[in-house]
Amino acid sequence: MSDFKARAIAFYLPQYHPIPENDEWWGKGFTEWTNVTKAKPLFRGHNQPQLPSDLGYYDLRVPEVREQQANLARENGIEGFCYWHYWFGNGRKILERPITEVIKSGKPDYPFCLAWANETWSGIWHGNPKKILIQQLYPGRQDYIDYFNYLLDAFQDQRYIRIDGKPLFCLNAPENIPDIVAFTDLFRELAVKNSLEGLYIVANTALENWDPVAHGCDAVNLVLIGNLYRGIPPVENVVYRKYKNQLIKKPWLTKIYRKVRRRPVQVYDYKDVIPFLTSSKKFAYDAYPCVIPNWDNSPRSGINSMIIRHATPELFERHLSNALELVKDKPDQKKIIFVKSWNEWAEGNYLEPGREFGRQYLNVVKKVLSK
Repeated sequence: MSDFKARAIAFYLPQYHPIPENDEWWGKGFTEWTNVTKAKPLFRGHNQPQLPSDLGYYDLRVPEVREQQANLARENGIEGFCYWHYWFGNGRKILERPITEVIKSGKPDYPFCLAWANETWSGIWHGNPKKILIQQLYPGRQDYIDYFNYLLDAFQDQRYIRIDGKPLFCLNAPENIPDIVAFTDLFRELAVKNSLEGLYIVANTALENWDPVAHGCDAVNLVLIGNLYRGIPPVENVVYRKYKNQLIKKPWLTKIYRKVRRRPVQVYDYKDVIPFLTSSKKFAYDAYPCVIPNWDNSPRSGINSMIIRHATPELFERHLSNALELVKDKPDQKKIIFVKSWNEWAEGNYLEPGREFGRQYLNVVKKVLSK
């Protein structure tokens, strides 16, 4: 029996080791830390750079780092990591080394699952949206078979997170998969042929009316921050649009930013948006909340960023408590809360200890979820 009230699963970014592609695009030795450490405030009162504390500027090629991360997460109520995984079609992979070593070594002895980050990499966040770095392709059935076979070692791992006996697999951009029902049907068929009980497929979406069952999935992870980010019109009376860019109140800042783009950088207060980051709507299918402890992707995106400032562990406690209320009556296997994210430092989106708050965000998780 778990010591915690819910199954908290944290998304995990692997981009903390050099790879040839990043060397070519951004310079020798580039990792996520490159953007984090060079970050500057964009306006008065903007809290940048945000830097790590306990784990330092780690390299994920080092096994001891992965052990330290797992120990921290386990001790504070995170059931497991959901590793972002990249398969661009025709066998093209990237940033796969950390999870490959986790699977082959059997260490850390800590639960995990995978999320397919199925999106094209471009230069959009660096002011060059027309520059395609890697195109996400969907070549068809044989490529899906090859992809499944590549993932099979992970799915069969005893540490792999399961829902009702089925390996949990997340899709980051389900709307991008042109033949999603054929894709999910094939993956389930291959799972059964390989002596698995099937797959439990969760689709990330910002749309509360996106029916996963109609699209071949089992559930949705409601990443509602996406609505705020993209300015999507309200869905069934969701009122994200009432939060206009708060810098508009400062005309001199608006003029500066509009010289370089059509609208100023998006800035919101965390206390204002947390009521809209979880949905109290009732669903006819499995829908899981996604909690956001903090957000400021200006280190990666500069003036193209969205900043949710004044986030604190105390406010995050309120946000996480709201999410817990939404899952408390579900069966134990499905008391799931996704956390975005464990270590997205260049998005200012992390649970790992930082210099400003130390381990306080992790302490909140343990406090709220402990029985």
